[in-house]
Parts: sequence; structure tokens; C-alpha cells
Amino acid sequence: MSETLDVIVIGAGIGGLTSAALLQERGFKTIVFEKNAFPGGSCSAFRKGGYTFDAGASVFYGFNEDDSVGTLNLHARIFRKLGVSLETVPDPVQIHYHMPAGFEVPAWYDRRRFLDVLIRRFPHEKEGIVKFYDALESVYDILSSLPAGSLEDVMHLAGVGAKHPLKTMALGVKTLYSMGGTARRFISDPELLRFIDLESYSWAVQDASSTPLVNAGICLADRHHGGINYPIGGSGAIPDALVKGYEKYGGSVRYRSEVKSVIVENGAAVGVRLADGSEVRARAVVSNATVWDTFNRLVDDSRLRVPEDRFIKAPSWFQIWLGVDGSIVPNDFHMHHIIVDDWAKYDKLGGTIYFSAPSVLDPSLAPEGKHALHLFVTAETSQWEQYERQSPEYRNAKEEFARSVIARAESILPGLQKGVELMVTATPQTHVRYLNRRDGSYGPLLKPGQNVLLKPQNRTPVKNLFSAGDSTFPGQGVIAVTYSGVSCASYIARQFGKPLDYL
Repeated sequence: MSETLDVIVIGAGIGGLTSAALLQERGFKTIVFEKNAFPGGSCSAFRKGGYTFDAGASVFYGFNEDDSVGTLNLHARIFRKLGVSLETVPDPVQIHYHMPAGFEVPAWYDRRRFLDVLIRRFPHEKEGIVKFYDALESVYDILSSLPAGSLEDVMHLAGVGAKHPLKTMALGVKTLYSMGGTARRFISDPELLRFIDLESYSWAVQDASSTPLVNAGICLADRHHGGINYPIGGSGAIPDALVKGYEKYGGSVRYRSEVKSVIVENGAAVGVRLADGSEVRARAVVSNATVWDTFNRLVDDSRLRVPEDRFIKAPSWFQIWLGVDGSIVPNDFHMHHIIVDDWAKYDKLGGTIYFSAPSVLDPSLAPEGKHALHLFVTAETSQWEQYERQSPEYRNAKEEFARSVIARAESILPGLQKGVELMVTATPQTHVRYLNRRDGSYGPLLKPGQNVLLKPQNRTPVKNLFSAGDSTFPGQGVIAVTYSGVSCASYIARQFGKPLDYL
């Protein structure tokens, strides 16, 4: 390319697209290279047999339309900044939890209604329940008043600290605590503590003791404020809107353009080398890949390799997409469900079933009289590496495993097995192939007891090479990687002399 570029972004995931779009809107010249023919990474959708299926993410925060300047309604404010719109439908229940011995908890948008469900089952823990969820609420109160920006940007930190000194100090203190440790200060009932562990596991893939309180406050308090909102047309509507806003300001996403390596000269990133051998140069590079893929594959420097055990590598997923006879889905069926049939196995591979029925909120995702369903469980590449892709053995093993998961899901949707009319499956190997992620992993997790601020930030050991996505603070989840994209763009813009305005 002959034009002079400011920033190259590797990967059109939500973190990368957010960085690129905000920098482009600010007047920087950027380009995004994406391996696939579509944007979004894990937050995308595909069509099959008249159905639209979410490729991964479907629980979405950050669409609250209010006037706050905090960090918790980022999607709404980013889209306003870019001059694009996205139609969503509110979900009255974040997740409906189904646990052993008939223990069920719908996590209602209405906070009082949610707490009443818990208090009715655990009346002896009423005071502790209120105090624990108030502790999460206090995190929300702080974050909803602090503008998003890079924690490595001294000017940003100084400005926020001067304007909100008490809340800034309070947030710093809260980074020292875990969700589980906080729960155990107020609650002692083992069944209730197991539920709190499951609340954490449902999005962090770790128990509450391993999950930072700050991260928990983002998800488990904001569900009662901004709430959960599902994009009409499926999860792919989110990256599509980002791309529309990005291109509106002259940005370009080059699809089917895989980056093979980052070009480093004299200790600084100066561009990328594509799979076709061509080179593209820029003042800075943003990697939307995982920390392992960035430094063990894209950057050719053995001194910078990231050991496998530096972080806990989250598992991957086995996914099942179903088109079913609509008559088996009750009219009052919620969109998101978590199913645990054995507490001893909930955090083991395949032990928890994640279940979504997006067509109950958006009927356009399925043909008339049908429903689109999505089931997935944790899995590892090692469970599937003995099979050759597309071999009869591989196909049979996938179908057999999928049928076993579907049979378990009948506990919340009787008739599911007989109602299946279309089935698509994906193993961790599928995630490796489409997402270019080491072992198809959900990403790096902090070890128990580690401060959330130890999560990698946007800067890397290589000058002018930055990172966005779930390998960076604050971690996994669409709203979290959106924050990482905002903070990455904020830091780069400041370094290049044109700071971003707060959203």
C-alpha cells in the first residue's frame, strides 16, 4: 500500500474494531486486516437453512440509553459517537439458572424481584444477600461515574483522580477483593455460595473466589440498570454496526487477509506481513489476537514468548445450533439458561450447559413456526485431536456428543430431542480454524488471588505494538473487550498527540 497509515489492526473482533473505529473518527488513518469474510470474531452470526445463529456471544450489556459518562453503557455511546444506530430488544431475565434438586433462579432485570427469589429460598441469609449484592452495586456506582480510558495514560488517570478522588480511591481498594471472598464475608449457606460460584462461572469460567469483585460488579449489577439487550438480527449486528461507523469515517476492513507476522525493526513494530507475502507499514500496530498468539506466533522473538502457565488458559467450547419445531418452546420461555445437573461437575469440562433461545426475543431469526436454539459446553482440543477433520469418525463423534447434551437439556425443554429439525455442531478445532485462537481458548484468566490490574494492559513489550481484546484488562465478554478497545484507542491517540474526547 502506498498510503501512509497511522495504525494497523490485526483482527476484526470487537476489541479491534472498537479501537480502529474510534481512532479513525478522531482523524487517524487506520486499516483492519481480518482472516475471515465477516467481522466480529466470536461475536458474529451465520445463516443456515433459513435460521440465523449466534456464533458465540449473546448476553449483551452496554446498550443503556442514558446520559451517564461512565464505563457501563459503552456500546450506546460508541454508536452515537460513530453516528450509527442498532435496534435492540430488552431481555427481562439475564439468565435463568437451573440447578440440582429443583433449585431455580431467574436473574430478573428488576433487582428487587431477583433478590426476592433468593430470599424466599434462603430467608436466614436475607441480610447477607442484600449486603453482598449491595457490594456489587457499589462497584457499579463507581464505574458508572468514571469515564473509560487507559489505565496506562497518566493524564487520564490524573484527570479522573482529580475530579473523582474518593471514587477513584474506592475503586482501587475494590481491586484487592474477589467476588467469592466478598460473598463469604456476608453469607455462609453452602448452597447459596454454590449459586454465587455459578453466577461467576456463567461468564468468567471461574468460581467466585477466582473472579475479581470489580469484574463481577460490571456484569451482576449492570444487569439491573442498563440490563441485557439483544440486537435485532442477531449478534452479528454489533460488528456490522461498528464496521458501518468505521467505514463512514474512511476506515477499511480487508477481509480474507490473514496477518502472518508483525514486522519489528529496532525493537519497534512498524507493520505486518500478510499471508500472500505482502507487507503493510504503519506507525503502530494493534493485535486483537490472544497474548499467546501475539507473542508465540505473530512476533518472532523468543525472548518475548509467553509461557503457557503465565495465565490460566480458559477452555474452549463444543457448540450445538438447533432449528426446532416451535411448538416445543413455551411462550414464557426465557432466552438464556444455565443448566447444572451435578454440583460436583459444574466446573468440569461439559459439566454446565449454556442454553440460549434468541428467537423468543427476535422471531426473525427463525422461519415461521420454528425456533433457533444454541447450546454449548466447555471442551478442549485434546478431546477431539484424535479425529481427522471431515472424517466419518469425527462426524459421528460430534453427533453422539451433541445428542448427549441435547438429552440433558430436555430437563428444561421437554420434547427437545424429537423437535430437532436442523443441527449444526462445532468443536474446539472449529474455533481454532475460524478464530485463530490458541487451542480455541476463551482466553487467559488470572490465577486465584491475582489483582485484576495484573491483567495485561494495552501496551506490550514491543514499542508501538498494542493489544486489544480478551487478553487485556478487564478480560472476557463483549462489554469487557469493548472497554479494552476504547482504552487502547485512548492511549494511542494520546501518544500520537490527538487525545480522544470522552465518550
